[in-house]
Amino acid sequence: MRILKHFAYLSLLVILLQGCKVSYSFTGADIGNAQTFQVNNFLNNAPIVEPAVARNFTIEMQDLILNQTSLSLVNNGGDLIYEGEIVQYYVSPITATAQSTAAENRLTIGVNVRFFNTLEPEKDFEERFSFYFDYPGSSQLVGSQLTDALDVIYERLTQDIFNKSLANW
Repeated sequence: MRILKHFAYLSLLVILLQGCKVSYSFTGADIGNAQTFQVNNFLNNAPIVEPAVARNFTIEMQDLILNQTSLSLVNNGGDLIYEGEIVQYYVSPITATAQSTAAENRLTIGVNVRFFNTLEPEKDFEERFSFYFDYPGSSQLVGSQLTDALDVIYERLTQDIFNKSLANW
């Protein structure tokens, strides 16, 4: 009898949970009824153009959404659409030595993002996101150091965009 009672409670709980229509992921993303997304190629409109930055940013954005949601990536007609451009890419000194040289430099990347939710247009937005990476002034930002810097910046930018568009932060 006791087992039957527990089974009844468990069945009721399953039925109630199936009735919920809002979809959440383990990352806290609220994808609503969306099933697909698309990330249009981000253009590089920054005054200084570093090759492959826009392409790699686009790929990182796609990978993040694929890994943190159950959405499917499509080339067109997505329920959620991301597009925009790289508008800022520059290196500037942030601290100086006694010899008036840079002790530390900062790479900053800024991205203008337009997000469209075709199912819930009130969630659409256009916003600028930026992040930076600091490195010693005595070194050049090339090769693996540039790759590491871009990885740090992409991770932060894509997560900020994800949070703004799907985590309602």
